[in-house]
Amino acid sequence: MKIEFAEILMHPATILALIFGLDLLFGDPVYRLHPVRLIGKLLTWYENRLLKIGLDGKFGGILLVLLLLASSLVIGWSIFYLLASLHWSLGWLWSVYLGWSFLALSDLLQHAKHVATAIKEADLAEAKRQVGMLVGRDTKQMDLAACGRAAVESVSENLNDGVIAPLCYFCFFGIPGMLFYKVVSTLDSMVGYRNERYQDFGWCGARFDDLLSWIPARLSWLLLSGSATLFPGLSGINAFRVGWQDYSKLPSPNAGWCEATAAGALKIKLCGPVWREEKLAHDYWLGSPDDREGATYKDIQLMNKFALATALLGAFISGSCLWFSGFTPFFST
Repeated sequence: MKIEFAEILMHPATILALIFGLDLLFGDPVYRLHPVRLIGKLLTWYENRLLKIGLDGKFGGILLVLLLLASSLVIGWSIFYLLASLHWSLGWLWSVYLGWSFLALSDLLQHAKHVATAIKEADLAEAKRQVGMLVGRDTKQMDLAACGRAAVESVSENLNDGVIAPLCYFCFFGIPGMLFYKVVSTLDSMVGYRNERYQDFGWCGARFDDLLSWIPARLSWLLLSGSATLFPGLSGINAFRVGWQDYSKLPSPNAGWCEATAAGALKIKLCGPVWREEKLAHDYWLGSPDDREGATYKDIQLMNKFALATALLGAFISGSCLWFSGFTPFFST
């Protein structure tokens, strides 16, 4: 009986359900030794040393990617095998802990909720402050409608980066797959900028992230379109259509799928003028020409419910496939 219980606990579908449930219940606690923070600190350490010896071009960026991936995977696996050698349950707990750390849904929705509250109270300064915690663009030129659409865009885009993509890599490669993806995603968020410092040095990390997110972004389009049909105030057909028509308007090969689909579902226009470092970065509009610009606090609230439903749908499909197919991901723990 104990063996059967252990087998159920260690089944990939059980681990997926646990890490998803932990994220929904407790969010993503902020503390110094959080795995993603440690990956970021290790990245900065490698970056400083590579730049110090003059490797600030594409070759240095490739080395950064290889070093960070190798170090993170070796450390993660070493801790797992050390704990598992003491008792299988310790290795299992480590796997669940890492998986929980690599999902980022609950906190994303909470941040968007803070933006919605500020917009509802017509507090532009607070809305800008809260939006600044979600996006990397300048907030100085934003009005309340712009803050609203930035929040909706952030939720839709990060739904793929923080939930759907990690779930995809878990399904095929287990927790190491999630770790691999999270390392590359962290590289993109920290050095994947098109400015003087990172144009070449961050090229490899940014392009690798584009590659790994390519399939999950398109799956997110389908999942968002499907879950939109569950809400009376959303249009699944319009979400599918606008997602297909407008995804290519953004410079990113992946972000447009989620953002355009959200615009279509909510029947609003997203993106518009985006400023970075006091310069106009782009001025693309996603959505039907007749739809209204920007987003209200009600749109953000609906987007949060929409995103949660999409994430649950993705987790349910993933878990069902793992449970009923009998497929075990490579390196499943």
